[in-house]
Amino acid sequence: MPKIHRFALVAAFAVTLLTGTAGAEEPISLRAMGSFHVGGRLVELTGKPVKEMALTPGGVPAKFDPNGTYQVEQMYVQYFLPAQETGAYPILFWHGGGMTGVNYETTPDGREGWLNLFLRKGWSIYVSDAVERGRAGWAQYPDIFKSEPLFLTTSNPFSRFRIGDGPDSYDPDPAKRKLLPGSQFPNDGYENFTKQIVPRWTTTDDATLAAYLAEIDKVCPCIILFHSQAGQFGFKAAQARPDKVKGLIAIEPAGIGDPAQAERLKAIPTLMVYGDFIAQDSRWPKIRATGVAFGDNIRKAGGHVDVVDLPAIGIKGNSHMMMMDKNNAEVAGVIQKWLGDNGFAKKP
Repeated sequence: MPKIHRFALVAAFAVTLLTGTAGAEEPISLRAMGSFHVGGRLVELTGKPVKEMALTPGGVPAKFDPNGTYQVEQMYVQYFLPAQETGAYPILFWHGGGMTGVNYETTPDGREGWLNLFLRKGWSIYVSDAVERGRAGWAQYPDIFKSEPLFLTTSNPFSRFRIGDGPDSYDPDPAKRKLLPGSQFPNDGYENFTKQIVPRWTTTDDATLAAYLAEIDKVCPCIILFHSQAGQFGFKAAQARPDKVKGLIAIEPAGIGDPAQAERLKAIPTLMVYGDFIAQDSRWPKIRATGVAFGDNIRKAGGHVDVVDLPAIGIKGNSHMMMMDKNNAEVAGVIQKWLGDNGFAKKP
């Protein structure tokens, strides 16, 4: 865990983090917050032509030699440590494909995100922007990243993330969109959600896993909460560091770990959470079946895995982005109860 510098004259201090919705909740008191970059490597590029260019309109041109050493494939992490910590371990929040850690910070319609909701319960939280996302930064392609980035249209996530009812369900006018019946996603905030989407590469998985392992080595022992694309990273990282990862929370994982190494997860309690509308989707029944089968492999190896289908426990309407849905606090409550039931809260 990073060293915390104390600037107050007293033995401890509190940092007050105001909520996004004024007056809705009491302020959150932190003993510290900060950020760091972790992981990455140095890469040497040669044989590139020198360029001369002005950096501002009318500016004096400067020469830029692209040949040399570059720092690449690092990851950005921001941490929030509550004044009154009740969790036995910090929780690392890992985002999905084409996303950043902002997924957990707030909701598209301005409500509190899981970051605040877990801080209020006394959990220390580390939120990351993975390799090639957000504040982690990009690298040249195809010199370093071996493919072009993938960009999403505004309409793509609307149906793919089980918000809209079918491939033609999106419309720029919120009133004309075809939502899945009972959808919990905040439709009026959908444009704010699409503003969060960033380019993603499909050839950086090894670098991403390496950076996540560097975060684990710096911060853990810990619990990892991971979403969608990060399914493969969460499970594989735990298989690589089973002594440092104490719990896994897989939010609709779109990938899995190595089934041949399921035994390495037998001592790590695992929760898998799935939302609504899966059966009627073209892709998600198979994605869910793959995740559940991986959980069965862990059980057969002697591990403990709980699979929660939210509609089966009376929580309906959740999209793939359940941390943003209108009932995100209720879903967070399910996870927090599981954490308590599995002994992750500090003993009085």
